[in-house]
Amino acid sequence: MQKKINIKNKRARFDYELLDTYTAGIVLSGTEIKSIREGKASISESFCEFNDRSELFVVNMQVDEYSHGSHYNHTPKAERKLLLKRGELKKLEKEVKNSGLTIIPLNLFLNDRGLAKINISLAKGKKLFDKRETIKDRDNKKNLDRVKKSFNN
Repeated sequence: MQKKINIKNKRARFDYELLDTYTAGIVLSGTEIKSIREGKASISESFCEFNDRSELFVVNMQVDEYSHGSHYNHTPKAERKLLLKRGELKKLEKEVKNSGLTIIPLNLFLNDRGLAKINISLAKGKKLFDKRETIKDRDNKKNLDRVKKSFNN
């Protein structure tokens, strides 16, 4: 029985306004997938970009070296290719080039077959006042829940 792996990018929803979400496969080597299965990966500082051949890569994704790996171990911060359908890739590339949006990873997980997948989102950066609004809404919701809980008891 596999343990559930779900590595999240917690800053993504705070720093960006998410527009469109996709699930993509990742091209990994043997030691990379073993390290992800141990939960030793981070996507907090990563982003996605296209190369000159219109292939999508995730950049700055940290996958720690496999603990039982030999000299065949992978490099921790290598660019990793993402696998999407051709139509989705063309749509994403057009949006990124024309409207200045960015693609960020939301979470990294293992599906039921044990394959590593990553949820990516087309996103627009938030301004400082939008972030303040998010913090204010979160605090108001927290206070409201606290009042409801004390009222019910």
